[in-house]
Amino acid sequence: ARDLTIVNNNAGNGKIGLSQLVEAGRVRRMVCSFARSSNPVEPNAAAFAEWYRAGKIELECVPQGTMAERMRAAGSGLGPFFTPTSYGTSLAKGKETRVIEGVGYVLEQPLHGDFAFVKALTADPWGNLMYRNAERNFGPVMCMAARVAVAQVDTIVPLGTLVPEHVMTPGIFVQRVVQVGGQA
Repeated sequence: ARDLTIVNNNAGNGKIGLSQLVEAGRVRRMVCSFARSSNPVEPNAAAFAEWYRAGKIELECVPQGTMAERMRAAGSGLGPFFTPTSYGTSLAKGKETRVIEGVGYVLEQPLHGDFAFVKALTADPWGNLMYRNAERNFGPVMCMAARVAVAQVDTIVPLGTLVPEHVMTPGIFVQRVVQVGGQA
């Protein structure tokens, strides 16, 4: 695949995963909250930075909460929504703005995806997911917003094993489960 639009929290980590797609020239547009790392030890998004400076990749920088809400809106079948976040900043450039009852708002569009790739700790055969640590922040809404959601998991347990209250993404939003050894 080429000319990909990637929606991710950041623009890549080191030389793995997303960074490999960028280095291979497969990414045309990046939608993320963090395009670079402030950590001098971890060269996050080094590949992205190089391609962006060369004008080979477009960047849409989006506040985390707005990105999550755009995906939630897509997954819920909602249209555009107004948010005060980013009003009056460069992030609002080119977007419709309004002042409503004295408060400035930016019109944000739902963020749909063809595919969502998420990591989870455990799944059952129906795609119900349990996460470990941070993956639960965007995982559920990314699965909702995508046409096809693929979950990489450490373990697939028999149906009925997961405690319903521990399921963080219901299987109705997950179309594929792939078990991969090691940490998910």
